[in-house]
Amino acid sequence: MENLIGKFLDNRYEILDVVGQGGMSVVYRAKCHRLNRMVAVKVLKDEFSRDDEFKNRFQDESLSVAMLSHPNIVAVYDVSKAEDMEYIVMELIDGITLKEYLQKKGHLSWQETVYFALQIAKALQHAHNRGIIHRDIKPQNIMVLRDGTAKVADFGIAHQVSKQQTYNKGEAIGSVHYISPEQAKGSRIDNRADIYSLGVVMYEMLTGRLPFEGTTPVDVAIQHINSVPLNPRDYIKDIPEAIETVTMKAMNPKLSARYMNADELIADLDKIRNNPHVKIEVEQDIVEEIAVVAAEGATQKINYQSDIEKLATKKKPEKEKPKTKAVKIVEEDDDIDDEPEEKEGFFARYGGALFNITAILLFVFGALYFVVKVLNPFADNEVALKAPSLVGELYAEVIKSEEYKTFVITEGESMYHDTVPAGYIIEQTPKAGRTIDEDEEIVVVISRGSKTSNLADYTGKEYRQVEIELGKLGVEYREEWEFNDEVEKNLVISTTPGVGTNITDDLTVVILISKGKELKEIEMPDLKNYSQEDAIAELQKLNLTVGSVTKVDSKEQDGVVIFQSIPAKSKVMEETVVDLQISRNVAPRKVAKIITLPVTNYGNDFLLSVYVNGELQYDSMHSSIEGTVEVPLVAYEGYNRVKVMVSGNTVLNEDMMF
Repeated sequence: MENLIGKFLDNRYEILDVVGQGGMSVVYRAKCHRLNRMVAVKVLKDEFSRDDEFKNRFQDESLSVAMLSHPNIVAVYDVSKAEDMEYIVMELIDGITLKEYLQKKGHLSWQETVYFALQIAKALQHAHNRGIIHRDIKPQNIMVLRDGTAKVADFGIAHQVSKQQTYNKGEAIGSVHYISPEQAKGSRIDNRADIYSLGVVMYEMLTGRLPFEGTTPVDVAIQHINSVPLNPRDYIKDIPEAIETVTMKAMNPKLSARYMNADELIADLDKIRNNPHVKIEVEQDIVEEIAVVAAEGATQKINYQSDIEKLATKKKPEKEKPKTKAVKIVEEDDDIDDEPEEKEGFFARYGGALFNITAILLFVFGALYFVVKVLNPFADNEVALKAPSLVGELYAEVIKSEEYKTFVITEGESMYHDTVPAGYIIEQTPKAGRTIDEDEEIVVVISRGSKTSNLADYTGKEYRQVEIELGKLGVEYREEWEFNDEVEKNLVISTTPGVGTNITDDLTVVILISKGKELKEIEMPDLKNYSQEDAIAELQKLNLTVGSVTKVDSKEQDGVVIFQSIPAKSKVMEETVVDLQISRNVAPRKVAKIITLPVTNYGNDFLLSVYVNGELQYDSMHSSIEGTVEVPLVAYEGYNRVKVMVSGNTVLNEDMMF
């Protein structure tokens, strides 16, 4: 899609170059000539632009991110379409991905892990509160800005909880190393899938490694379902127990033992930030068992469908028993040897052999049964569930009924029916009475009532939804757009022909869609030293949109504006998003940090000097025989530049978190 470089979209966005590519889209750096600022433009790849499923996913991302506005989520400025090409305009991030940051540092301290995890969790809290599940949380989708701010990006497979349908039933959507067990199994998911993925990210930040590795994606996915990783402190000894507990709770494969929402996770992370030795409450019996299993190897299979209940009743791990037990086999009894040989009948003569053959067969069948029914992670649950009979029931009542609350009931397609009223269930899969797993979906087909022969009233509806409905009726349509002060952008103003028109095979409907208000150009005010409340009021008075409002440590007066994303006196259009930074005048706090330096390659006698922000804090003679040297440092909390010199030569010069 590099043929876009140099072109203008909507006579506004000049495409400059490519800044990144994802699985289904390309991200360009562009200049918005209307607002005179640099932006990122995300465009669906050519090979997917003609695929309805991928177009639907891309449209879902547009609708999803348009609902979100949070300082830890990449901001979206515009969603539009030009020449049959849909695109999203976003803020251009000056930073790197968390994955790149991890690759640079190896692993992060527990303080940095909490710092980034809190920001990601708050972004998820905002999305979840608006009914959006990200479904692909991973370090590659977390941007780290120069000031340490983390921003969640790429809602390309985000899912609106209110929508019951998914693109492919049973499809495990998400990046396999960070995927939740329920996603790996293709089951219905909720907000806790994002919590699990964030737990994996925290694990990687703490240890510098992934909890599960495999030769194929399927190997890794199966481990998420059936295995437990080593605890982070098995790799890094000085990790506080509290942050390890939070990490393992977040990525607990058992849904009921995981954090129920981002609010609970944020509360525990806040506790740890203030006191790393705080006690975090978890289901103790499961934690103890998982610790025992993890201690036996990097990963061990556990059948969570059946075995986890057994673990919950097990008080303490028993002393390990020998893996094999010696058994003495008596082939013949001494008394039988004394019997005369001629008294032996057929069974007396061959009974021992028959008994041995029978015992071997029983053992083989028993072993097969054990493998299939016990070790198989995909085996049926111990308590068999039968699919209920839902055909003929009103769907709205079924999903509210206490009788069916133990089942995962999903709305599938809907279809016209001449005799079944709208809203009632016509079909279900699996059929009533079939044995199902605890988390297996029951997909139902809903009646849309009898097919109408006239056009409905589509005024005020979102135009994409109207096009979907017309498509289901087999009606051709085309779009026309115009500015309208009364009807919101992307909503239908009218259709031609109008309501009640008979539907015929040759009917073509013209959909008139609102572009929203025709915005005016205004001059951006200078908000510096305004209070937060006054600045917001001024922006709203000028019909400008308030974006993120971030508190920033500063020497300026507390609570006043110290930065605005649009410079004063710039010409901007109404509804332009303006981000603000508010001064937080707090006294800086000094903290101590010990760094360990390897010194094996510098000879017998050398001068080791360490500077923090240009200030000499350590200056002493050492020898390579020592192996390593621990150097105590003191600096203000946050990032500080640490420079290490050996006999006048610089060997390290980088920013460190204090």
